[in-house]
Amino acid sequence: MYDLAIDLKDEPGQLAAFGEAMGSAGVSVEGGGVFTVNGVARAHFLFEDGEKAKAAALAAGLHVVSLREVLVRKLKQDQPGQLGAITRALAEAGVNIITQYSDHSGQLVLVVEDVEKASAATGEWEPSED
Repeated sequence: MYDLAIDLKDEPGQLAAFGEAMGSAGVSVEGGGVFTVNGVARAHFLFEDGEKAKAAALAAGLHVVSLREVLVRKLKQDQPGQLGAITRALAEAGVNIITQYSDHSGQLVLVVEDVEKASAATGEWEPSED
């Protein structure tokens, strides 16, 4: 899975243009969100085929910031403190979290500086293949 980060203008229709570009390219959005700070809307969306999503965004004239492989984990929802536990495990492993959000299946999506190191530190939360 891949996180595509793009910057959108803080104005009506920008997210629609992104969604239409992905739909026209046949690319399904698997999770993500948009966060506006100081007039810039930074969007992070999750894709199976990151390169195809990036190409569609660029073809639509959108400003692509980055395309990164992500770490997907499943928190134990019945146990309070899970976000603290998994992020503490990453901190103790020296892994910086760049962005965090959820996918459409309720799994935790982590954009980190070192996916391999993060994966090793968070094996306890690896999603099962049910």
